[in-house]
Amino acid sequence: RLQESRERLSVCSKLCYAVGGAPYQITGCALGFFLQIYLLDVAQVDAFYASIILFAGRVWDAITDPMVGFFISKTSWTRFGRLMPWIIFSTPFAVISYFLIWFVPDISTGQVMWYLVFYCAFQTLVTCFHVPYSALTMFISREQSERDSATAYRMTVEVLGTVLGTAIQGQIVGKVDTPCIESPFFFGLTNSSVAMEELNMTHDTELLTDTRNAYMIAAGVIGGLYILCALILLLGVREKRESSKLQSDEPVSFFQGLKLVMNHGPYIKLIAGFLFASLAFMLLEGNFALFCTYTLGFRNEFQNILLAIMLSATLTIPFWQWFLTRFGKKTAVYVGISSAIPFLIIVVVLDSNLFVIYVVAVAAGISVAAAFLLPWSMLPDVIDDFKLQHPSSHSHEAIFFSFYVFFTKFTAGISLGISTLSLDFAGYQTRGCSQPGQVNFTLKMLVSAVPVGLILLSLLLFKLYPIDEEKRRKNKKALQDLR
Repeated sequence: RLQESRERLSVCSKLCYAVGGAPYQITGCALGFFLQIYLLDVAQVDAFYASIILFAGRVWDAITDPMVGFFISKTSWTRFGRLMPWIIFSTPFAVISYFLIWFVPDISTGQVMWYLVFYCAFQTLVTCFHVPYSALTMFISREQSERDSATAYRMTVEVLGTVLGTAIQGQIVGKVDTPCIESPFFFGLTNSSVAMEELNMTHDTELLTDTRNAYMIAAGVIGGLYILCALILLLGVREKRESSKLQSDEPVSFFQGLKLVMNHGPYIKLIAGFLFASLAFMLLEGNFALFCTYTLGFRNEFQNILLAIMLSATLTIPFWQWFLTRFGKKTAVYVGISSAIPFLIIVVVLDSNLFVIYVVAVAAGISVAAAFLLPWSMLPDVIDDFKLQHPSSHSHEAIFFSFYVFFTKFTAGISLGISTLSLDFAGYQTRGCSQPGQVNFTLKMLVSAVPVGLILLSLLLFKLYPIDEEKRRKNKKALQDLR
């Protein structure tokens, strides 16, 4: 009991730790919901090149996760810890590159390269922040209950971060009326995107000045929050070297550790299940702004609909924390993620009705909360199981977290690139006030049919995940004895 009381974290420490997760979610939410529509309708990048930027940026983001995990495993301990220096030095450069993503350069050529370079640069720098921050879970306490509690605090703040990202970006940008072009003549053309590009060349681009300024103001506000949250994390959390240390720890090389990690069955089954669940929600996230704007016809309401989803998710995080402690994490996965399916179907089956859409948005937020909380709550259980099977191997926490994010981001990059490319093939018209029927059908598939199929596949994979509540309790007792 004395040992457990020493490992207990104060509410202040948990809150400071949780605040550190907000920058990743605030920027990620703003980019996820708004970057596609920004590139297409504000920066006026061709849909084909926009798909390349989104795909390459996400894939590069995925590649940097294991790279950063490797370098972290080679980092020596300092008086600030082993993980904190990464967070300290990456923050200012990440904020600068984030701001430049939302800036439209006054250049005739090289615009695609501008966005590609700064998007990839930001993804690299935010990875240098988030991978060590994620691994920090294992270094704040040895007690599983304390880590779970800190994770619940973190998920609450992270979902609140998505609310902030949606609210700041959506409300600032939504106050400005982005001009669109009525061009029914082009709807019947086969190569409508080319014709639309020619029309845009003769259209007065100064009409977009207010919209572009709004995006930069939003980027400045979000950048300030990024720095503030990083400071709170650094000042309020102490990285404990002994928190993940076992009695028999011996150093193992990164590649030996990587081989051990990738051969650990529960880890592979967990990331496979959440891989497809994450893909479902990322497809919904990436295309929802376009779906609300064009398919549902709520051009001036989509930012409020997004805000309703994220507020609902934030308020239901405590419920899911209670649910997983009462009924177990596997049960929470089945109930939480599957609850999104009926609402994803309703949103495309029913006629466009604003009240119904808000009801569906609130209900869908409940499932989004489960998708946020459960992966990060279950991953420490897998690491504990790994430590019991390999007691002589240590310092692999960053590998577990970075490769989990790697697989999710890599496939998300592929899916987002393909979805944007499919809109180009369907005849997406840059800055059009409406879109052809093929584009609307494609958007319905991307926010409903495909995510539902991915969720069902993820639920089948979770049946194979072996760590239930009984197994988790046994692992906790065995770890205490080993320490």
